[in-house]
Amino acid sequence: MPKYIHSMIRVRELAPAIRFYTQGFGLRESHRLDFPSFTLVYLRDPESGFEIELTQNKGRTEPYDLGTGYGHMAFCTDDLDALRQSLDALGGQPTDIKSLSIDGEPVAQFFFVTDPDGYKIEVLKKAGHYV
Repeated sequence: MPKYIHSMIRVRELAPAIRFYTQGFGLRESHRLDFPSFTLVYLRDPESGFEIELTQNKGRTEPYDLGTGYGHMAFCTDDLDALRQSLDALGGQPTDIKSLSIDGEPVAQFFFVTDPDGYKIEVLKKAGHYV
């Protein structure tokens, strides 16, 4: 069966993006490929092995148009409050923590945060489906 290995996002500057994902979510750089016109940096989640591929097109100065097609990527954590504070300190501007329930039963607790390039990230409390 095929294995889902990474998701790619384009970034203007590598340093702020790497700092955000390594300090904010505990990802670690697994490898880097430097080409004349672009650089690829792979940040791996040590628990799942999943990677975010940061693609920096050299010479690009203007922000990318994220359009209407991108939704979000998601992480889960045991401690929403602590991670929210940490991401706020990194400049991620997290939203308030919200809860969803169906027929009075809690389904999810979460907040959203924005990375240095404007990508939305959902952060869910580890529970139920989100573990």
